[in-house]
Amino acid sequence: MRRCEGCVEPVTLGLEEEYLLLDPDTGVPVPLAEQVRAAAGLVPLVDAKELQSELLQVQVEVATTICTELKEAGGHLLRLRHAVGAAAEANGCRLAACGTPPLRGHGTALVTEQSRYRALQIQAPQLVAEQLVNGLHIHTSVPCPEAGVAVLNRLRGWLPVLVAMSANSPLWEGHDTGFASWRTVIFGRWPVSGPPPAFRDLVDHNERVETLLDTAIIRDTGQLYWQARLSDRFPTVEVRCPDVQLRADEAVMFAGIVRALVMTAIREADAAVPVPSIAPEVLQAANWQAARHGLGGSLITTTGERRSAGDVVAQLMEHITPALDAAGDTREVVSLVHRLLQQGTPADRQRRALSQGGLKAVTDLIISETTAL
Repeated sequence: MRRCEGCVEPVTLGLEEEYLLLDPDTGVPVPLAEQVRAAAGLVPLVDAKELQSELLQVQVEVATTICTELKEAGGHLLRLRHAVGAAAEANGCRLAACGTPPLRGHGTALVTEQSRYRALQIQAPQLVAEQLVNGLHIHTSVPCPEAGVAVLNRLRGWLPVLVAMSANSPLWEGHDTGFASWRTVIFGRWPVSGPPPAFRDLVDHNERVETLLDTAIIRDTGQLYWQARLSDRFPTVEVRCPDVQLRADEAVMFAGIVRALVMTAIREADAAVPVPSIAPEVLQAANWQAARHGLGGSLITTTGERRSAGDVVAQLMEHITPALDAAGDTREVVSLVHRLLQQGTPADRQRRALSQGGLKAVTDLIISETTAL
């Protein structure tokens, strides 16, 4: 890999989270995003740039500032969740950090009044109508675009295990879909989505993106819905495969894992360690398998082998431990991963609530966990 001058290991990260606004009694999404964002923006400790609109009026999005420490990122997420949660409650709804809503309700969710969102609705009306999905996006700095492409190539094989660990969308239309991450399936229907392809280098990446733009099937690079992608504005890689997490500390866990994956990828590229080879069709199948079973079945490794989910998580942690140590994140991330393996994914917890108390219990769980300390 040709490295740019002055390249250093990435240390910064930023998080984006998407949420739904739910009726506290029915659990149905309600189109109150504009009112909630306006109310949250009045809180002195919330910057207007931290609150963003989303495709549908039943959704809100927050974005942290650039952080160097996981504790810092977690503090920002809790602050934003509590501020937006209070604004939602003041407007008669509740903030919900779930990948899909337990219930959709009747009718079509209203699209936010922005030209870009209206264009999407014209392009794919049914997809937009069913885009009631919320993700966690982790932006990690990279030294330069060339390094970013090398990172993408080395991240690809690890994306399915992140999908499995983050699964938080088992319900749709009031029933269990059988998938741990139904959001992954819904998002995979867009023309450019799923795991990213492997690129020869930055030139290859840019030429292929330009070809996609020339087709006019996508209007801009914002419609590159790959699960990991290179920013065309900042020296960052964005990993966007995780479902939004029930709890803020679970989001912090994934931020630490992703940063460690990026740091490891850069070191391996510098040392000319061969990139694990996994065929695109195998990676696509691995992604589906992860969305289907979460951590409740087998997963596909970075080299295309079928192993138990626990074994693949162990492989991931072994792979990133040196980077976690270097960043000072080991204790926090390892503790949270152990809790995840003991308690199950958020999808597992939603299913337990469903079996014990029905849809109302699921809604109560989501609402309470979203702002839990």
